[in-house]
Amino acid sequence: MPTYQAPAFLTELLHARSPSGYEAEAQAVFDRHVKPAADTYAMDAMGNRIATLNPSGDPVFMLAGHMDELGLIITYVNKDGYIYFDTIGGHDRTVISGRRVIIQTANGPVKGVTGKRAVHLMEEADRKKVPEIHEIWIDIGAKSKQEALARIAIGDSVTYDHEFELFHGSIGTARAFDNKVGAYIVGEVLIRLAKEKKLAAKVVSVATSQEEIGVRGATTAAYAVNPHIAIAVDVDHATDHPDADNRKFGETKLGGGPILCRGANANPKVFQRLMAAAKKLKMPVQIAADPRPTGTDARALQMGRGGVATGVVSIPLRYMHTPSEVVDLEDVERCVKLLVEFAKGLEKGDYAHW
Repeated sequence: MPTYQAPAFLTELLHARSPSGYEAEAQAVFDRHVKPAADTYAMDAMGNRIATLNPSGDPVFMLAGHMDELGLIITYVNKDGYIYFDTIGGHDRTVISGRRVIIQTANGPVKGVTGKRAVHLMEEADRKKVPEIHEIWIDIGAKSKQEALARIAIGDSVTYDHEFELFHGSIGTARAFDNKVGAYIVGEVLIRLAKEKKLAAKVVSVATSQEEIGVRGATTAAYAVNPHIAIAVDVDHATDHPDADNRKFGETKLGGGPILCRGANANPKVFQRLMAAAKKLKMPVQIAADPRPTGTDARALQMGRGGVATGVVSIPLRYMHTPSEVVDLEDVERCVKLLVEFAKGLEKGDYAHW
């Protein structure tokens, strides 16, 4: 099989370490790749990156993909130099211990490992328990509190030391496909649309901050942009692994194309036009049904100001919120093409009201 080449923009985002509230590395990547293609480019107090194309266009079409990821935050160091932390975002506590981690400090990265009591030292009842956060620590090899605090500080952020890797064709693993793929897609769509000669819509691609702790960046960005139409680009569960009950979770698969959401958080006209764009491109897509606000930026976008015609497009992903999430990059490329086609089809005065 030929070697698959991942886009440099996406690869750099995947390597960037950007827990919610600490998005600086991802911001820098988005700045470097997207700003040159935009007509106007802005940052805001929340840490969002807002790139605009065709500023006098109509309707106003906003794309949002969050650039933050899960992480840890240092809260305490004991007398022996062991570091304790809290979680940033929704972690599975069963996968935190025994990991290599990197602490982002004012003086550069500091490496360590997450530790807990070894299984040999546990009573039988303890072996069956999931450790609480305060029962896990970070070991940086320090011998005292003073030595540890000379290298790190309270409030420093931490990420798993798991890097992006392609392991079979276009299928790869990374600690933060959720949602670096979304940030990449919204930026790449604007880059490609910048080469189009005719575009009715004003297109605003936003790399949003702090989604993992409550869609906070999207909430303020939606107010500032004030779009007529918006699409949140995120990840959704691929249910093609052995322990997914399709009766509970629906049926979606890696490599099956972008996932389009139907339900209360998805404007029906936006959904129909996404389907029409996919049909025009002869592109496979998958459908997910969600009866309530989704766990994406779309929940904030839809409720912006007087309401926004909102859609949700997602990349199928296995093992969400673990250090080794899995995505097929062909699905990512399909999503870029789908949203470029959708944007090109928007016409003046078309606000998808229903």
